[in-house]
Amino acid sequence: MPEKTTLAADAIRWYDENARDLPWREPGVGAWAILVSEIMLQQTPVVRVLPAWRSWMTRWPTPAALAADTPAEAIRMWGRLGYPRRALRLRECAVALVERHGGAVPDRLEQLLALPGVGDYTARAVAAFAFGQRHPVVDTNVRRLVARAVEGEADAGPATRPSDLVATERLLPERPAEAARASAAFMELGALICTARTPRCADCPLAYRCAWRASGRPAPVGPTRRPQRYAGTDRQVRGLLLAVLREASGPVPRERLDLVWSDAAQRARALAGLVEDGLVELVGESCVLAGDAASVDPVDLSGGDGVAVGMGPVGPGEPRPA
Repeated sequence: MPEKTTLAADAIRWYDENARDLPWREPGVGAWAILVSEIMLQQTPVVRVLPAWRSWMTRWPTPAALAADTPAEAIRMWGRLGYPRRALRLRECAVALVERHGGAVPDRLEQLLALPGVGDYTARAVAAFAFGQRHPVVDTNVRRLVARAVEGEADAGPATRPSDLVATERLLPERPAEAARASAAFMELGALICTARTPRCADCPLAYRCAWRASGRPAPVGPTRRPQRYAGTDRQVRGLLLAVLREASGPVPRERLDLVWSDAAQRARALAGLVEDGLVELVGESCVLAGDAASVDPVDLSGGDGVAVGMGPVGPGEPRPA
């Protein structure tokens, strides 16, 4: 048996016995559900994605259902999941699926890549996990696993390179369905066993042939990636502003948003970024979520009670927003 098939077979056997029971992995789950999960899982832990994914799929079980709703509703449903531009891109993707593909997720890689909000990783993941195709699906966990097991390196560097795709593809079995299973197994091993800081080598099915372990688990060469700071950043301020707008039943006056953050310059910069990203619209001296401006009642701009839900003061010490 070729060496690459042995590694993949070991990974698959481990995966079949140890993989997490996640709803988007259940038999019969469609390509749309898998696409939604892959976009939600970008830079976001599974534990946070699970409830958001279930709520999203209950409300919008098909691309057509989401495409028929407003961008503002997509942003509201995204809640505190993080990186809310993904909500807009996902809705744009749903619109494109309706317009170009009759409301179905296409199975060709080039068609997936042409969809709004779908990058190289997501397109390959959907092609593999939804349609059982043979594509290297390379995220941070897979890159680290391959770098260690095959190259003997502690990590694979800060960014995905073309060589990462080549190295991963060499490990895939030739049969498409088996290759797709191997891709899922590599990702799970990297996420649960071959972790960045505390790898569980004793539990790894690839330990006996891991080049990094055989060389004594040398430390990374060069600078290591530092966790991104969140507290006090523009991203935190953006999240606080969006939290107010999500919970409001109408336009939110600028002075209400002034209560969110004391630094006026940073607050203005964060709000401008939300507008530029298409997440927020300005209506006079008030703000609404994208897509809600057309439905604003003039009464709400002249002293009405549009700001009615969840409008207590918000401060930087509150729970981390999306």
